[in-house]
Amino acid sequence: MGKVKVIEASKQSRRQRGSFIENQLRVAAYCRVSTDSDEQKLSYQSQVLHYKQLVETKPEWELVDIYADEAISGTQINKRVDFQRMINDALEGKIDMIITKSISRFARNTLDTLKYVRLLKEKNVAIMFEKENINTLTMNGEMLLVILSSLAQQESESISANVTMGLKMKMKRGELVGYNGCLGYDYDSETKTISINEEEAEIVRYIFRRYVEGSGCFVIAKELTNLGYKTNRGSLKWHESTVRGIIKNEKYKGDLLQGKTFTVDPITHRRLDNMGEKEQFYVENNHDAIISDEMFERAQEILRMRSKKHSKKNTSREYSRKHAFSSMCTCGFCGGTYIRRIWHHGTDHEKPAWQCGKAIKHGRKECGHSKGIHESFLEDAFVNAYNKIQELNATDIEEFFENIEEALDISQLRDEVNELSSKIKKLETKSQTLLDMRLDGKIAEVDYDRKFNIIEEELKSLRDERNERYEALQGEESITTRINEFRKVLAEDLEITEFDRDIMDSLIEKVVIGATDEDGNPNPYVITFVFKAGMKFNEEFYEKIANPSGIIEEGKMSTYATNEKQLACTYALNKPCGDYSSTIQKRLIVFAHIPLKTKLFMFKTDIANYRNKELKDEIIVRLGFWM
Repeated sequence: MGKVKVIEASKQSRRQRGSFIENQLRVAAYCRVSTDSDEQKLSYQSQVLHYKQLVETKPEWELVDIYADEAISGTQINKRVDFQRMINDALEGKIDMIITKSISRFARNTLDTLKYVRLLKEKNVAIMFEKENINTLTMNGEMLLVILSSLAQQESESISANVTMGLKMKMKRGELVGYNGCLGYDYDSETKTISINEEEAEIVRYIFRRYVEGSGCFVIAKELTNLGYKTNRGSLKWHESTVRGIIKNEKYKGDLLQGKTFTVDPITHRRLDNMGEKEQFYVENNHDAIISDEMFERAQEILRMRSKKHSKKNTSREYSRKHAFSSMCTCGFCGGTYIRRIWHHGTDHEKPAWQCGKAIKHGRKECGHSKGIHESFLEDAFVNAYNKIQELNATDIEEFFENIEEALDISQLRDEVNELSSKIKKLETKSQTLLDMRLDGKIAEVDYDRKFNIIEEELKSLRDERNERYEALQGEESITTRINEFRKVLAEDLEITEFDRDIMDSLIEKVVIGATDEDGNPNPYVITFVFKAGMKFNEEFYEKIANPSGIIEEGKMSTYATNEKQLACTYALNKPCGDYSSTIQKRLIVFAHIPLKTKLFMFKTDIANYRNKELKDEIIVRLGFWM
């Protein structure tokens, strides 16, 4: 074998489509600055100048572009637009080498770093990390990269943990960590204390007063909007979630709870409400109270009762009810739930019947107008009502449905949800940027604390508002679905001869026994079947669905379905309505009255005396929707 002569490499080159191309190495620079401040703009300009001068000193290099992401956290690559553009350009063969200051500037997540290094390595694209002096196309380069990028991620997590620990120590000392812009209070940045803003405090007092009087968050929000009061964020439009957040806020009784949320992962910055997973710090009498302890606790009691009532879903009820009318029948006078009893009437013969639970437990002082009713008659009433639907004027019913559909704001609600999502995304980016600045030492801890808490409080408010709008959107879409189902019932023109529980469960939301007419007279001989197609709306909605045919008789509503608190709680005029007052937010629209001729004994509240009964020749069955 002859002697082997080594020919040293003497030219920079790149390969394209399998051919060998002799020219300069195409170089791209990547830099990242954390904010839009003047200081950071100078930092960006200095980085650009640095890379231009560096390329000028290398004749074999050609500067392709300088990619930069401003105000974006290094811990989440998918948020960096220019970074993604650079990667795409490299994969398309426009770049041979990427230069960046350090691994931490490229990414603080080891997996992300290695993912893109190996992706670009397959395309023969190198990444040069200046600080660590690593070239990813060399064998030892990737090994060192794994170690150093892991250290970068650990550093990010360590700094985040130190920041969290610092905040926790302040909370333990009882210091106010940041100011969340609480309505009714002003913040003094020098003393780090809050004081009452009397003008705003009057709004807070109004909210609590109306709530303990029996008004719901929906009603109060509407009232505040009509009165022209501004929210803490300066909006003239109030939402249920805003009012509910104020009612739940312990600051208004002079206390302070810190640690309401916590960061799950310093890399993704995902935060969760603290449900007991992390420490919280409660300070009593931290500042001047706007609301007395008694009023605040009364509001919390009502809030708990209403939340418990609304947590019961229809789906669970449908599968867990032992009897067809369990949890379905409601008293039209006191709002109590009807319960099943076995009547003997002085004989051995058992006959199931339904009575108002409040009347049974507390007598006439709580409910003086309700009467018991046999279960068999309720079943017959539904059969007759279902069959009578087929006899209704189809044109009038369709006009009613069309007016409802026209009044729905589904597209507007979708726009509101999308707009709120956009605002949330911007704030999340802002929050990530803030943490990145803290990790890079670009912002003092005290400034970080204050700004971070403001952002988090605003994020929580926006998320609550988005959830509220989304629920409203789902509700309106549900109405459309229910209306279409009801149309199918009318189109089938089927008659049933006996009670069918499946049909009732699919169509009926509630059965209301008893009603009060437009003159305020109680009538216990009215049974209203409320179909599953309703939700709460404001007065403008009712004006939109006014039906010229007269088939809707808005005046003929059950007492509890009016908008007046006093009428809604005739059994408790001088005390808050408790959990039942939430029904004030709904209205019963009756679209059909069906008189049923029958011989029926209706027993009075006190059934100890079996002679205390009345024989009725006619019972009114009504069909309606809750709106």
